Amino acid sequence: MNFVYERKINYYETDKMGIVHHSNYIRFLEEARAYWLESIGLSMQELERRGYTIPTLEVRIKYKRHVTCGDIITIRPAVTEYNGLRITVCYEVLNKANASTVIEAMTKHCFTSDKLKPINMKKHDMEIYQKFEDLFSLAKNSEEKWTKFAQ
Repeated sequence: MNFVYERKINYYETDKMGIVHHSNYIRFLEEARAYWLESIGLSMQELERRGYTIPTLEVRIKYKRHVTCGDIITIRPAVTEYNGLRITVCYEVLNKANASTVIEAMTKHCFTSDKLKPINMKKHDMEIYQKFEDLFSLAKNSEEKWTKFAQ
């Protein structure tokens, strides 16, 4: 299942020029990632209940085109690297009206205990490990070139 998150751009997310302020894209990626995980039964609350966090280590964004208030964007995330300890997610953000690429992005994360100690999910929680492994396999087996931005 390929996950797609859709959202409408609000006025308060734009700058004086009327376009989405660049800093908001990080929030959009976080929203998409949270809903994506929720869709596979791993809400942030569930992860925290189990004693895990997934802090962000790195964010990269290539801005291609702008969007304005009222535009609808779609965000497609994909796990492009995963080893149980670290995970890389690549994103394609499109303007729904014309399917043009707005941004290409990548975030890197690690898994930690609630004490912020790095942990390997393969050793700590096989159920969670397998859910992320399934997402990784989905992107790896896809015909799309998700890895182009991960490097």
